[in-house]
Amino acid sequence: MRSGVFADYKIFAGNSHTELAQEIADIMGKPLGRATVTKFSDGEISVNIWESVRGLDIYIIQSTSNPVNDNLMELLIMIDAMKRASAGRINAVIPYYGYARQDRKAKARDPITAKLVANLIEAAGADRVLTMDLHANQIQGYFDIPVDHLLGMSILAKYFKEKNMEDVVVVSPDHGSVTRARNMAQFLNCPIAIIDKRRPEPNKSEIMNIIGNIDGKNCIILDDMIDTAGTICNAANAIKDMGATAVYACATHAVLSGPAVERLEKSAIEELVLLNTVPLPEEKKLEKMKFLSVAPLFAEAITRVFTNGSISVLFD
Repeated sequence: MRSGVFADYKIFAGNSHTELAQEIADIMGKPLGRATVTKFSDGEISVNIWESVRGLDIYIIQSTSNPVNDNLMELLIMIDAMKRASAGRINAVIPYYGYARQDRKAKARDPITAKLVANLIEAAGADRVLTMDLHANQIQGYFDIPVDHLLGMSILAKYFKEKNMEDVVVVSPDHGSVTRARNMAQFLNCPIAIIDKRRPEPNKSEIMNIIGNIDGKNCIILDDMIDTAGTICNAANAIKDMGATAVYACATHAVLSGPAVERLEKSAIEELVLLNTVPLPEEKKLEKMKFLSVAPLFAEAITRVFTNGSISVLFD
């Protein structure tokens, strides 16, 4: 791994989320590096870097969101281009890490695609990964290079704290999100509740039970991502039916595929707070959605990586 003190740094962006990349660059007072990422007529990805990166600290901002395979290939090819152009260090800034849900063998003959993607990023030539709210924390261990894992919970928790709501309960939509919910509840100084669900097949969930008191409470459902929105909508409708006064929801990654928007529109959720790690088309935005930016947090993290400062202080 290339490391040390670098004279300067540059920020580049793939096509997945240029708006977020530009916002990060603006906060840092840097122009985005001049690069074009296009396709040949047969669909192959073409990358051209139009300025020198030799010996510099390079940050490539690219969420591997839909279309995930195109965006992943863009990231890999940009990393390879930087490596062959003698960049001093290559940092893959991945606000949303695709394939993270395939993090283990849940049944026989399952792939562990999160590990495969980690191998690809390393093989391409990345020296460091900077990401946010991985679906499973152990994915950090799939890399043999440093991984800085930022948490979106602090942004979401501060938003709800400023609302000054009373009788608040943070609700984990499943057992896997309990730690995340507990951390937010500690920040808000309130109790938690847990949804006991089962998943008969991918992208489908059924509510079995609710652990904790939600009767007469303002409930905040917290999750790392919303894909088809089945889990979070079922949870919201269930706790509303069981006596919750109001239901709010929040998540880091607004994937929102398939019937997600329709489900959210019809759900008991009064307000849905989302971070902008994934670009969302205007037609998918609802009146009940509130978007908060992760750009200041990523800008601060990039600054600390470049200056060899502490990242852990950003978790406080």
